[in-house]
Amino acid sequence: MKSSSRKNSHEWEAERLEPPPVPDLSGPWRGTGRFSFSPPTPPLPAMSWNRKHLLDIESLTTDEILTVLDTARAFKAVGERAIKKVPALRGKTVVNLFIEPSTRTRISFQLSEQRLSADIINFTAEASSLKKGETLKDTARNLEALNADFIVIRHSASGAPHFLARVLNASIINAGDGAHEHPTQALLDTFTIREKKGRIAGLNITILGDVLYSRVARSDLWALTKLGAKVTFCGPSTLVPREFEQMGARVTHDVEEAIRDADIINLLRIQHERQRKTMFPSLGEYTSLFGLNKDRLARTKPDALIMHPGPINRGVEIDSEIADCPRSVILEQVTNGLAVRMAVLFLVNGGKGPQEISA
Repeated sequence: MKSSSRKNSHEWEAERLEPPPVPDLSGPWRGTGRFSFSPPTPPLPAMSWNRKHLLDIESLTTDEILTVLDTARAFKAVGERAIKKVPALRGKTVVNLFIEPSTRTRISFQLSEQRLSADIINFTAEASSLKKGETLKDTARNLEALNADFIVIRHSASGAPHFLARVLNASIINAGDGAHEHPTQALLDTFTIREKKGRIAGLNITILGDVLYSRVARSDLWALTKLGAKVTFCGPSTLVPREFEQMGARVTHDVEEAIRDADIINLLRIQHERQRKTMFPSLGEYTSLFGLNKDRLARTKPDALIMHPGPINRGVEIDSEIADCPRSVILEQVTNGLAVRMAVLFLVNGGKGPQEISA
């Protein structure tokens, strides 16, 4: 009796759980050159995004993270054209609801929205009815009553974006909530690492500094470990408690050991505005024990890259000359943030992935 060629349920499940291959980022996004005799690059695989909001990284699947990264790569190619604007959000209204100070993130979102042809409303707490005692819920519902389609929110209270997602019909994008998460920063960090190193899986990534109060550290940890990186947190014991090991990070308070085998060193500033008490004796002592200087850099791998989410405190967590050295990709992070935020806005608007974008 001939055996059936149909797969049983266990075989289908095994195929579904098999991790996707790491994309080859060595060549351009769209095929080969006009006169190249190499075989053409195969079309991008169809990807899908079905979320209305981007609230955090923790809840995203590996495939969803890869969809954002590959869509961002397509938008980066669009950004290199003479005409950088696309009509993806034409007729849509985006409100940038920034209740907490921001420079890079706010401007990056605003420019991303302009590149996608959206109508933009920029909101600042200092010039709003929040100063008169209005609640966040009432402010946001009034903005939605003006037919806002998207609200990009930064707030000092952890969970504020999740709260708005429950009470509004508009799409919510988290631009940083307290010490909880900063999803688009993690996505642009991951995009930059993958672009520079060609992969995420197997890399040793050290995040050095004020981890306890850092939303970037938490979001980076979720994104990088989901893609197969090994993440080490390092800093003073008061700012890097052992509890982070329960989230999947390796914790050490020995800076020399933390950076010795690192492929990426991502530095964090001291979050003075979130600290309720002094966590170390002085900035001078912190710099001496944990700052990245020339002597420490010399003991790292020669191809280790230096990252920082900004704003940089030169002479504290990083020496000025290191921030500007060839191994620093800090400004490339800023550039890549534009493509990543365009990708996020495109996807929460109903886009399915890079296959829908023509460069």
